[in-house]
Amino acid sequence: MSKRKSLLQGLPAALMVFSAAISICAQDQNGKHNTRPHQAAATPAVVAEKKTEDVKYSYEFSQPKFVVKHIVLEHDANGRGTVTFERLNEDVPVVEPLALSPAALERIRSAWQTLHFLDSQTDYQSDKQFPHLGTMKIAMQSGERKRVAEFNWTNNSAASTLVNEYRKAADQVILVFDISIGRQNQPLNLPKLMEVMESLLKRDALSDATQLLPLLQDLSGDERVPLIARNHALRLIKKIQK
Repeated sequence: MSKRKSLLQGLPAALMVFSAAISICAQDQNGKHNTRPHQAAATPAVVAEKKTEDVKYSYEFSQPKFVVKHIVLEHDANGRGTVTFERLNEDVPVVEPLALSPAALERIRSAWQTLHFLDSQTDYQSDKQFPHLGTMKIAMQSGERKRVAEFNWTNNSAASTLVNEYRKAADQVILVFDISIGRQNQPLNLPKLMEVMESLLKRDALSDATQLLPLLQDLSGDERVPLIARNHALRLIKKIQK
């Protein structure tokens, strides 16, 4: 009985300690709640940045009679993506990685911004039709919003700039692919491919020629490459670096 009485006498004190612990814990929790508005305030900025990165862009070209009859270029907000192309009399498309240079990406972004593409319903097709030159499609998607515009010729300067930049980027990727295949399987084709590169360079038909410098440096020192192609690579390096 004495033990039971002792325990009962000590119970109020224990309850007081327990109650105090709950009170302190509640105060701590209230203190933690006070910090949550600051954490929540940072969330919208992160979400907004993610939405910007989720924007997707694409360009498509089609002309069944051209040597390169079909091209699809796709990239994200950072200029990373793929170029898929098909050649005449070939059924299997080739898919190559795309990495737009900062300079090329800035020109492309500027053209898209000028178009206000997703907020516009502008028809970029000119009054004159030139279907023999091929059909082009440009598209943008941001979240659930998506728009595609198709034309074979345009008088809109921003739309014209955009498709020209995309064609340059695609041609550069295709050229690098052809050089890679020639280097592996048909080295004798490399002198001709160096001529193609020089022609594109003269016509300002490459997205960013400086991206080709590492490849040209590598070619110029590869003894498996015909000497004429190596010397041509060295000349192209000098032209690009000027």
